[in-house]
Amino acid sequence: MHAVILAGGKGVRLRPYTTALPKPLVPIGEQHAILEIVMRQLSAAGFTSCTLAIGHLGHIIRAYVGDGSQWGLRVGYVTEESPLGTMGPLLTMLDRLPEHFLAMNGDVLTDLDFGDVLRTHRESAAPLTIATYARQVHIDFGVLTTDSGRVVDFTEKPSIDYRVSMGVYGVSRAALARYTPGLPLGFDELVLDLLKDGTPPYAYEFDGYWLDIGRPDDYDRANAEFTSRRSMLIKGA
Repeated sequence: MHAVILAGGKGVRLRPYTTALPKPLVPIGEQHAILEIVMRQLSAAGFTSCTLAIGHLGHIIRAYVGDGSQWGLRVGYVTEESPLGTMGPLLTMLDRLPEHFLAMNGDVLTDLDFGDVLRTHRESAAPLTIATYARQVHIDFGVLTTDSGRVVDFTEKPSIDYRVSMGVYGVSRAALARYTPGLPLGFDELVLDLLKDGTPPYAYEFDGYWLDIGRPDDYDRANAEFTSRRSMLIKGA
């Protein structure tokens, strides 16, 4: 099984932590970088090879990861010279990827079974599988539904349940075949195109542990929780 880790972003929302370090290498706990945890998890899930799409401070990631042999992985690199969006980097390496592969952000802290995501994707026959997570928003106001100037419904301080993308995807090469390498391609554009074509993505619903280390608050929470969750996130640690 093969995975592509998208690790080329500048981590703007996580500054000042990412001023000198690429976001995937910010430390979690006292010993591990996020990217190291991800690499360990991929190896434990049965992945044998990985491509890192790097850009901002990519030379530091290369120096840290090397050829991946310390985790039992074969690691290659693709450099993103200009921002290509979430899915754009995949186009530059598409001819070197297997028919079905995992793609994921390099800053995801989760106990998701990456191998099961890819196996489920293959079995679904969908062009794209999106790992999803349940979220809830509490609205602190009374919500009115109106029609032609009249109030037709009212709910006091409701909660809205929805599912979000975890930044982990099962991808089939055929889903990307129409797009031009070197041009930006966002996750939103790909999903909307698939919906328009009548070939909807498959949703892999997950309700375990997940943090997207995108903001200082999330990063601080990850560090606060890591000690108690270490054995869950790093098997055998």
